[in-house]
Amino acid sequence: MTTEVDVLVIGAGAAGIAAARAVRAAGRSVVVLEARGRVGGRVVTDHRLGVPFDLGAAWLHNAGDNPLVPLADQLGARLVDSDALRQERTLVGNRPATEAERAAYDAAWDDFATRTEARAAAGGPDCSVAEAAPRGGPWDATVSAWQGDIIAAAPLDRISLRDFADTALNGGNRLPEQGFGTLLARLAEGLPIRLSAPVTRLSWGGSVAVAEGAFGTLRARAVIATLPTAVLAAEALRFDPPLPPEVMQAAHDLPLGTVAKVGFRGADGLGLPAFTSVDRQIRPGEPLVAMSARPFGRDILACHVGGDAAAALEAEGDAALEAFMRAEVTRRFGAEAARTLRDGTIVTDWLRDPFARGVYSHARVGRASARGILAQPLAGGRLCLAGEACHARLAGTVGGAWWSGEAAARAALAALRQRSEATT
Repeated sequence: MTTEVDVLVIGAGAAGIAAARAVRAAGRSVVVLEARGRVGGRVVTDHRLGVPFDLGAAWLHNAGDNPLVPLADQLGARLVDSDALRQERTLVGNRPATEAERAAYDAAWDDFATRTEARAAAGGPDCSVAEAAPRGGPWDATVSAWQGDIIAAAPLDRISLRDFADTALNGGNRLPEQGFGTLLARLAEGLPIRLSAPVTRLSWGGSVAVAEGAFGTLRARAVIATLPTAVLAAEALRFDPPLPPEVMQAAHDLPLGTVAKVGFRGADGLGLPAFTSVDRQIRPGEPLVAMSARPFGRDILACHVGGDAAAALEAEGDAALEAFMRAEVTRRFGAEAARTLRDGTIVTDWLRDPFARGVYSHARVGRASARGILAQPLAGGRLCLAGEACHARLAGTVGGAWWSGEAAARAALAALRQRSEATT
């Protein structure tokens, strides 16, 4: 393996791939060291069910300005407008919601947006999203569970309202037919990526950084580290000298939430059309399960649960998660329909994954500024952190991670230019 490069990228997720492509396009040498035996990070497409199934990120959010949309077009990857295709089914108990109940549900979504946006726009001290959100109505718990546990991957009482407002998604969504992980892997093709090569120590205090691990050592004039905040906070990679206290505090202030997903074959037996989303009214404190059935007409049902319920179930293990989801399918569709779900399920384990330790970030109350701190280049750009947590607008998304990787590459390349100019 190359032992010295202009730029070392740690991590071959979206941010790392974007950074490496940008460095290579600038004519500089680059190597990517990836701890896992695959590329993609928290974006990976699994085929164990016989069709593409995304274990992590699945949608290209804010499609109008998502940097991955034009890249997908260049590759000829088919993206569909999942918002236009989605058919929504909401249950009250085990029956479909009436037209009046559906209207009340829609109104609750609007009320949530109105109240939280108004509170955020009013300024003043930061508060939790839960403090600003409506409560007490028949649909408020359901909307809050969607906005918190499912979308933000954490309960609303732990999430900064300011960060929530700053990172709210307001554009359309696109779904890659062959899977988001497949698309990301194609964008990594041709890059100098070393798999199964976790970096255990990074010495970055001198003019040349030295990365160490089972792969040996590698020297680089600049480093872009794309570790998730939970991995940074756990100090799984030893930085020498240690990262500045304010950077470490930012990593702690941007924890990763939890979403667990179970994929089943046999969705055709549920009698649902393609691209159907199924939820149900819940009571306060009850976990919400979001279901996506038959994407692209495939015989697949994906069941999601987030927040504390997901963390507790994941801690119990795959069997507990599968049993929980099968019980929820039975509750919604009946025992006979649930029996159509075949064995051979897929159960995600992002919280237990030592290279992830969660899904995506949210800011603690009063700590929305942590994203800017984490994204600030260190040592004049010779060390940059990147990833979804570093993007102030599209945090929690693959598009945000991609843009963060490109920004880190620009900072690293600028540092290299300045060094070259100083020596001439």
